[in-house]
Amino acid sequence: MSKIIKDTIHAKGIEIGIYTTDFENEFISLTDIARYKSDDPAAVIQNWMRNRDVIEFLGLWETMHNPDFKPLEFEGFKKAAGANAFTMSPQKWINATNSIGIVSKSGRYGGGTFAHSDIAMEFASWISAEFKLYVIKDYRRLKSDENSRLSLNWNLNRELSKLNYKIHTDAIKENLIIPELTPAQKSFVYADEADLLNVALFGMTAKEWRKANPGKKGNIRDYADLHHLLVLANLESYNAILIEQNIKQPKRLEMLRETALKQLRTIQVLDFSSQKILKISNKSEKSK
Repeated sequence: MSKIIKDTIHAKGIEIGIYTTDFENEFISLTDIARYKSDDPAAVIQNWMRNRDVIEFLGLWETMHNPDFKPLEFEGFKKAAGANAFTMSPQKWINATNSIGIVSKSGRYGGGTFAHSDIAMEFASWISAEFKLYVIKDYRRLKSDENSRLSLNWNLNRELSKLNYKIHTDAIKENLIIPELTPAQKSFVYADEADLLNVALFGMTAKEWRKANPGKKGNIRDYADLHHLLVLANLESYNAILIEQNIKQPKRLEMLRETALKQLRTIQVLDFSSQKILKISNKSEKSK
């Protein structure tokens, strides 16, 4: 599992926990949302889950997003929902249907019932239409801040990669390009060295990537994530040093591949959604 990244929504004085493990699917605390209505959030959530419309909604969401969802168990709950004797809890729903949209987390701090943002917004609407609007407003603020941070991180790493690319091409020019080569031949040497880095980092050449992705514009590096862009910048500097040391290309490929894998393993645990780079940038702007 990826590192859990946490944040908080602030709505009408209520702090609502939110986390993600993949930067795509976010889970919002139903327990915190329920505190807007009662000091007994567990009872509020269970009361919400007794409704037939809610069970149908949860089942539809799971059917759309969860290939391991158990439809027979869901159908049984749907038939019984709404009756006076019908009871439902998050744990009962999770255990019976193999749900992924609702998650029960233990722990004194950060524990409780969480749900995918799609489901959490439905729950907030049931709690209070007004409260839901406040939740949405601050949730959008978080997403805007997150997008700004990720965009800034990506651009910084992309610019760093471009800078190292200049160092890399200068090393090629000074050590691998001989005067009698034609312009076309010189371009081939540059492209050959660029593909050396592509193979070392991505496991394929630019041509192989284009063949595998005919519908995408740009090149393989335009679709790289922050981790790979950072390692690419390091590989370009490293390859420039290896070129100056007159190490042959096959050996350089082995050394670059080993370095790429080692660095990727190291930085995979880093949290690129943190605000460190944004804070550094803001300090830099203020000092101008």
